[in-house]
Amino acid sequence: MSSLSPYPLTSRRCGALKGDVTPPGDKSISHRAVMLGGVAEGVTTVRGLLEGEDVLCTVAALRELGAEIHKDANNIWQIKGTGLENLRPPSKALDMGNSGTAARLLIGLLAGRPFTSSFTGDASLCKRPMGRVITPLEQMGATFKSTEGKMPLSVTGAAQPKAISYRLPVASAQVKSAILLAGLSVDGKTTVIESVPTRDHSENMLRCFGASIAIEKLADGAEAISVTGNPRLVAQNIVVPADPSSAAFPLVAALLRPDSHVMLRNVDINPRRAGLIDTLIEMGAKITLTDQRQEGGEPVADILAEGSALKGITVPSERAPSMIDEYPVLAVAAACAEGTTRMKGLGELRVKESDRLSLMAEGLKLCGVKVEIDGDDLIVHGTGKPPAGGATIETAMDHRIAMSFLVLGCAAEQPIRIDDGSFIATSFPDFVSLMNGIGAAIS
Repeated sequence: MSSLSPYPLTSRRCGALKGDVTPPGDKSISHRAVMLGGVAEGVTTVRGLLEGEDVLCTVAALRELGAEIHKDANNIWQIKGTGLENLRPPSKALDMGNSGTAARLLIGLLAGRPFTSSFTGDASLCKRPMGRVITPLEQMGATFKSTEGKMPLSVTGAAQPKAISYRLPVASAQVKSAILLAGLSVDGKTTVIESVPTRDHSENMLRCFGASIAIEKLADGAEAISVTGNPRLVAQNIVVPADPSSAAFPLVAALLRPDSHVMLRNVDINPRRAGLIDTLIEMGAKITLTDQRQEGGEPVADILAEGSALKGITVPSERAPSMIDEYPVLAVAAACAEGTTRMKGLGELRVKESDRLSLMAEGLKLCGVKVEIDGDDLIVHGTGKPPAGGATIETAMDHRIAMSFLVLGCAAEQPIRIDDGSFIATSFPDFVSLMNGIGAAIS
């Protein structure tokens, strides 16, 4: 659970943003690097690991399960893995803090091990649905104890977990990953079928560590992703690229301030994470990708963002999996754009760290923006000018809500205050200093 005391932050309108910065390491890749390094044979090194609270919860959990993990004098993380067969039962509940990714993926990994593990988290995480991972993992033989499918919970792995083929009812990289990680302990092939592609960091990293991953296109257009059980996972040297979800905040802030010129270095541009960039370019954003390259199995680029006049568009629902975490800051961009932006198919936002759909709508209204929710669609009516601002926003312990409204404060006519900035540390510990370093006024 978070040990940070709540503290409010205020963001005031600033001038042009300028600078050359590297956003923090990708959170999704950091979680997976620690988990797979922790169960691989040998010593895995990780450069660029995100040292936010979410990932540090994963580090603490893998230590409790037997991995030896430390950071050396050069800020390189060294992970001496146990080997999958040698994971030890935890002696206490694994505290996942605010991280749904850490919780769901570790539940999957341990659902294949023949001992009992208990999980807990902060007040926000304990409200989030875990039934979506419990259902397929029970089919594999794991047993669960929980209250209404939420944390705290315990999982007892099957002595002989079963291979399954499971079609995801909702597009979710976390559920897909949980099943694939459980499949590491299965005799045979475990398959996940997804109708809508989701981020593929788990597949990329499992392959990197030596697992056999097969991907097949089905007749209906879906993809079947399979992992062959009982692989020999071998330690790797991992370089974590910058997180596109974190880069989104200085990127959008730069677009909203005239004459801004901000370079964001080493950002992951995996096509299954690049929906925000595609959307902003459609809205008229001046975004340039340079020095495109491959690092650690992921496509990476430097991204230049310049002050832009944005136009409202309709964002199709099929784009949601590639930018699900970026909709709050996209809504901020839409609030400053000219015309109406309709973001379709955002039901998944209701079950993130908070009900992000409702929180964004309520917060934007307080800032003077005309907003509607139509089913699972968020509709933002921009005037082409920054909104009035002048509001205090309740963040509901949600780091992305907090950062999004601080970005809006960079452009709004009156300062915007958030009730609590402490949870920003879960994903972007240096957010305020990075933003102020390029010209923002957050205090």
